[in-house]
Amino acid sequence: MTDHAEHARHGSSQVPPAEWNGRATNRLQWLLALVGAACMALGIELAVGSTWTSGFAPLLMSVIGCVAVGLLILYGTLAFVHVAVKVDGGALEVRCGHAGLPRRRILLDHVVGAEFVPRINPREWGGWGYRWRPEQGTAVVVRKGEGMILHLADGRTFTVTVDDAETAVRFIRERLHLPAPGRPPAP
Repeated sequence: MTDHAEHARHGSSQVPPAEWNGRATNRLQWLLALVGAACMALGIELAVGSTWTSGFAPLLMSVIGCVAVGLLILYGTLAFVHVAVKVDGGALEVRCGHAGLPRRRILLDHVVGAEFVPRINPREWGGWGYRWRPEQGTAVVVRKGEGMILHLADGRTFTVTVDDAETAVRFIRERLHLPAPGRPPAP
C-alpha cells in the first residue's frame, strides 16, 4: 500500500516538511581558483628559485604580490563555488562556499514577501558573490539562473540564486501564511 493510500485509510493528512534545503553551484569558479593557485605557485617559485640580480626589494615585492593576488582570487572564487540555503520555521540561512562564509541569517518574522525569479543574471549585480546595489538591495549570486527575492519589513530586499527556488518561495509563503501571487489575502 502506498503512503498516500495509507494516510487516506487512516484519515490523517501528510505532515509538511519542517525545513527546506537547497543549493546552487557554479563549476566555472573552479577554473578561476586554478588561476589563483597558479599565482601563488609563481610567487613561491620566485621566492625559492629566483636569482634576481636587480636587488632584494623587487624580488620581495613580486613574491608578496603574486601570493597576495593568488590568495584573494582563491578566497573570492572558492567562497562562491556554491551556496547552501536552509529555511526552517524561524529563519532563512544562506551559507557560501565550503567554509560557509560569508553567511546571512534572516528571521522569517522580518519577511513580508517572497518572490520567485526565473532568471537572475550576475551582470545585473556586478558579477558573482555577495553583492549590494542601492536600487536592488543585497544578493548572493553564484550563477545565472533561478532564484528568489525576499521582501523585508524594513523595505529592503535580499536576493539569492538557488535551485528549486519556486519550492522555497512556496515553503516561505506557507510558513508566513502569505497568499500566492495574484490571489487576494484570505479574510
